[in-house]
Amino acid sequence: MVTGEDESFEAVRRLVAEVALDEALDVTDPESWIGLDFGIREMAWQRPELFHSNASRSGRQLSWDPEASLPTVIWRQKPGDAELALALCHPDGRIREAALEHTKERPALLALVVIRCADWAGPVRERARVLLSETPSHRMVAHAALTLRIGRRPRGGFAEALLTGVLRAGPAAQTEALLDSGDRATARLAYRIAVERRLLPAARLARTAARHRGVVAQGLCAEAAVAALGKNKLDEFTEVVAPLLGSRQPRVRSAGVTALRRAGRHADAEPYLTDRSAVVRACARWVLRQGGTDPAPLYRALCADPAARPAAAVGPGECRVPENADLLRSLLAHPVPGLRACAVAGLRALEAVRVDDIRLLLDDPSTAVVRQATAALLPWAERLPQELLRGLLAEDRPRHQRVAAIRLLRAVGVHA
Repeated sequence: MVTGEDESFEAVRRLVAEVALDEALDVTDPESWIGLDFGIREMAWQRPELFHSNASRSGRQLSWDPEASLPTVIWRQKPGDAELALALCHPDGRIREAALEHTKERPALLALVVIRCADWAGPVRERARVLLSETPSHRMVAHAALTLRIGRRPRGGFAEALLTGVLRAGPAAQTEALLDSGDRATARLAYRIAVERRLLPAARLARTAARHRGVVAQGLCAEAAVAALGKNKLDEFTEVVAPLLGSRQPRVRSAGVTALRRAGRHADAEPYLTDRSAVVRACARWVLRQGGTDPAPLYRALCADPAARPAAAVGPGECRVPENADLLRSLLAHPVPGLRACAVAGLRALEAVRVDDIRLLLDDPSTAVVRQATAALLPWAERLPQELLRGLLAEDRPRHQRVAAIRLLRAVGVHA
C-alpha cells in the first residue's frame, strides 16, 4: 500500500534526479505540494548526500551542513524549477530565503511561495509575502485551495486574507470560476464573496441552495435568495421560493417557508406545519401568525386523523398551549409508531410528561418511540422502578430497549 508519505518521498527523489516538476508530482493537488514540503525537509535531514551529489551533476553548488555556520546557495547557472523547489523547502531558512529570489516569473513555483508565506522563519515569511502580493491575481486564484489550507496554520492568515481581497476586488469571473470547485473550502469562500458582491441572480441562488452539498453554501444562498425576492411576483415565486421549499435540507426549506411571508402567501405555509424538521415547523407557525392565522386550531384539526402526517402530533406541544396535553396523551397508544413518538415529543415540548404514562412505552417495539420516551423520562429517572429497568436488560430484549434501560439507570448512578 502506497501512503501519502511514500508519494511525497518519491516526488522528492524525482526532483533530485532532475525530473520536471509536473512529472514529479501532481501540481494540481494542494496536498501534493504540502507533502512535497514535508518530504524535502525530512529527506534533507535523513539523506543530505542526495542533494550534494545532485548539485555537482547540475553544475551548481547547493551546500547544506547542519554543523556549518553559514549554509549557502550558489548557482553557477540559472536554476531550473526542480532545483528551486528543493531549495524552497530546504530545512535551512537561509536557503529557502535565497531560493525565493529566483521565483519571480516562475508561476510553476507559486504554490511553494504560498506555503512559505506561513514559514516559521520570519525573513523567509516576509519575503514570500512580498512576492505573493506582487503576483497577478489570476495566478493567485488558481491556488485558492492550497491557500485556504495554509490559512489554517498559525501564520497562514496573510495568504488567505490576500486571496479574499483579490476575489472581492477582482473581476467577477474569477469568483464565479471557483463556485464549482471540488474543494469545499474554496467553494464556500467563492459563494460568500459572490453573495457579498451580489454577483448571482435570485433564481440561481435558490437552485444552488436546494442542490449544493455544502451546508454553508446552502445557507448563504438561501438567505441571499430570500433577501433578493420581490413581493407578489409569480415568476419569482416559481423560480426562487419553489426550489427552496422543495429542498431536502431543513435550513433551506425554512428559508423558503419564511419567504412565503415576503411573497404575501402566508396561507401556503400551512402544509409545513407538519414538516419533519422542527425548524421548518417553527417558521411555518411564524408565517401563519404573521398572516393572522393561529396554528393551534389547525394542529388540533390535523390530530383528528394524523396517521398520514405524524408530525402533526408534535405541533400542539410546540404551540405551548397547555390544554393540548390531553389530546397528545390520547395519541400515545396510536397504532402508527411515528405518531406515538411525536406525541411524546409534543408532551416534552409542553413540559407535560407524566411518568406513569410514558414508562409504558419503554418496551415499545419502535426504536423512535423508545428513544423519545427515554429522553422524556431522564429528568424523572429516580421515580422509575429499578426492577422495571433491569427487566429491560434481559438478553432477549431488543437492543434499543436495553440501551434505554442503561441510560436511565446511569441517570440515577447505577451502572448496569
